Amino acid sequence: MTRAAGDVLAGAVTLVAGLGLWLFAGGVDLPVVTPAKVGVVMMCVGGAEALLGLYRAVRGVASREVV
Repeated sequence: MTRAAGDVLAGAVTLVAGLGLWLFAGGVDLPVVTPAKVGVVMMCVGGAEALLGLYRAVRGVASREVV
């Protein structure tokens, strides 16, 4: 697996985990953090990581064509 594919996969898994927290853990009370807010942060990080992986995949193809 290439680094770009790994980034896309890890980002997608993080995004889905964050979505699950946001949707289903809203009623859980923890003393330090709110799971729903952590889910939103995880979705943002997962989306950014997936976009980074897509960028690396596209950039890798473009750089191979130029050389």
